[in-house]
This record gives sequence, structure tokens and C-alpha cells, in this order.
Amino acid sequence: METKASSLPEPLPKTDRSLKRTLCALLEATRPKQATKNLFVFAALVFAGDLFKPSLFLRALLAFLIFCITTGGVYLWNDIFDAERDRLHPQKRHRPIASGALPVPLAWTAVFLLEAAGSIAAFFINLRFGITIVAYIVLQVAYGLILKQIVLLDVFALAAGFLLRTAGGGFAIQVGISPWLLLCTLELALFLGFGKRRQEIVTLGPDAGKHRPILEEYSLPLLDQLIGLVVAMTLISYSVYAVESPSARSHPHLWATVPIVLYGLFRYLYLVYRKGWGGAPDEVLLQDRPLQITILLWFLLVLVLFALDGHTKGGLLGYLILHK
Repeated sequence: METKASSLPEPLPKTDRSLKRTLCALLEATRPKQATKNLFVFAALVFAGDLFKPSLFLRALLAFLIFCITTGGVYLWNDIFDAERDRLHPQKRHRPIASGALPVPLAWTAVFLLEAAGSIAAFFINLRFGITIVAYIVLQVAYGLILKQIVLLDVFALAAGFLLRTAGGGFAIQVGISPWLLLCTLELALFLGFGKRRQEIVTLGPDAGKHRPILEEYSLPLLDQLIGLVVAMTLISYSVYAVESPSARSHPHLWATVPIVLYGLFRYLYLVYRKGWGGAPDEVLLQDRPLQITILLWFLLVLVLFALDGHTKGGLLGYLILHK
């Protein structure tokens, strides 16, 4: 028995366990699950047909990682300022800063380091991408201090963050960005944002305004109308993009992706209105298998259509032929 006991690993000292818990809390506070939002960085790469160009893919991947670093600091910043209100929320009260698991001074230090690292790294890619990252940080500061208190502009500010991700991806790989792609990004982001506001009101009920004062300016009927409007706009814009845009003229079969996009929008509406999801779009994406399959099918179909059209340099077929 003594031999068996002596073979057991020594328990971590109390100080080490405390440090480990703090580091885990810091990582959790940067919300790594929400890195899915930064996938918009790859949109320009996909629609430029350059996904299989190693040099451009690596630049886009680096841009994605820089956005992940930057947004991690932004989430920490937001949680520091929202800690008191988060303690009133049934789920958000468990966040590291609101629960006290992450000390505020350490959180502030991490904010400075992450934002500085993200900004410096961005300018090493190129000037435009660096300016995009700085603009994103300024936007988030403005949102935290002012914009989140102004009805409608709060959601438009969130949508602008997605626009900067998409534009930043184009700047990083130095390709032109279609206005239609930016328009579709804006409308899709508004859809997600209004869906998020709706679910917050449903979840919090009469206490919604205590957690987020701007929710008092919204009502379920208003949000239902806004959601219906932006869903219709998103579908129309994407359909026009897939049929009449310069990209569509270069890739005449792009229209075939429209039914998949339509199903994806309807599926998300179903999850919001019937399942009570939508308060955290990133969690919806990570948890709903049909939506995951829909996005994967759309992505694969876009690649196949671009390749079959034989127009894109570095496209899938070209890559496979040149790398037999």
C-alpha cells in the first residue's frame, strides 16, 4: 500500500492551483468560442477564388488570428464595464469578471497587451489592415461608452464590426472587395443582432432593462418586424449578388447557392422563434448540427462552382491539376 501511495503524483501547491484557475478564467473571459465571428475574415479570400493559394491563405489565417487577439481584448474590456449588470443576468453572472474569478487589474493588463499586440501585428501585414484593426478597436470603445445606449445604432455598431472583419480580410490579402459582399455581410449581421436583442428580452423578461438599459427601447413586435425586414433584404441582396453581380458574370452558376442560403436563414429563424435560441449566435453555430451542415454545404458548393467555371486563378481544379 505504501508503494502504491508513493507512486501517486504530488498535488499541486495551492499557489499553482490558484494561478491555473486564474489563467483559465482569463482564457474564458476572452471568449474563444466567439472566434467563429472572425471567420468573416475569410469571405474575401473565398469569393476571390484564392483559397488554395498558400501565400494568400496564410495571410488570411494570420489576419484571422490577429482579429482573435483583438476581439479577445475587446471582450475583456466589455466585461469589465458590464460586470455589475452581468451579475443580474441568469447566465452572464457566471462570467469570470462578474463572478470574481478574474481580478479586474489583471483583466485591464490583458486588455492592454492584447490590443497592443493585435495592432502592431496588423501593421506588419500592411497599412490598410492595420488601420482596419485600429478602426475596429475605436468602434468597440465607442460602442462600450456611447453607441450601446442608442437604440438601433447599438445593433448597427455590432454589424459594423462584421463589416470591418470582411473588409479587413480583403485588405490583408490585397484583393478587391465587392460592395455586394459588404452589403450581404451588413444585412446578415443586422439579422443576427436583432435576433440577439429579441432573445435577450425573452430571456430576461421584466428585468431586461436592468441588465441592458437599451432593451427598454425595444419591443418584441418591433424586433419581429426588423428581423423580417433584414432577412428579406439579406436574401434579395445575396440573390442579386449570385445572379447579376460581376462575380456572378464570372461564375454564372453561383445562383445555385441561393437555396442553401435561403434554408440557412429559415433554419436560424426557426431556432430563434421555436427553440428560443439566438441570444448568442456563436453558440447557435456551435450547437446546431443542421446549421453547421448547411454552412459546410454552401462553402463546398461555392468552391466547386468556382472551380467548374474554370475562371479563377489558383482555383480548386487548377490547384489539383498543378499539384498532381
